[in-house]
Amino acid sequence: MNILVLCTGNSARSILLESILTHRSDGRIAAWSAGSKPAGKVHPQSLRLLAERGFPTDGLSSQSWDDYAKPDAPHMDAVITVCGSAAAEECPYWPGAPLRAHWGVDDPAAAAPADQPAAFAKAYALLSAKAEALLALPFEEMTQEDRQAIFNRIGA
Repeated sequence: MNILVLCTGNSARSILLESILTHRSDGRIAAWSAGSKPAGKVHPQSLRLLAERGFPTDGLSSQSWDDYAKPDAPHMDAVITVCGSAAAEECPYWPGAPLRAHWGVDDPAAAAPADQPAAFAKAYALLSAKAEALLALPFEEMTQEDRQAIFNRIGA
């Protein structure tokens, strides 16, 4: 399953979920991330946290969702937005994906610098739990309707 993870800046939450889904799925999921207004670089705390947890960080980048709208881009089976529902931030919308879900998490990059390690750890824990809930299921064998229901339930 190809999954695109979207957030506005594509420097923190979307990067974390991209890494978790790709590297914990044993090849069942290929994930990418992008933003509607990319920051242009991955937040250093994202890279630090992923490295501490044993994830590779080479190749991670903050990029525009326009890159995935091109004809030669990979076909996406699902798009997950991770913008915080309580935050006053724009959450991108991706048209045309068979599955869409919102797994909102507050932006750890918006925390004060001294609070960022804890904020990133919290965001990581929340996103990791959501990813693990998906990976525990035989989603490959499910109908499209069942997958959509699962994606929605995980995001609730």
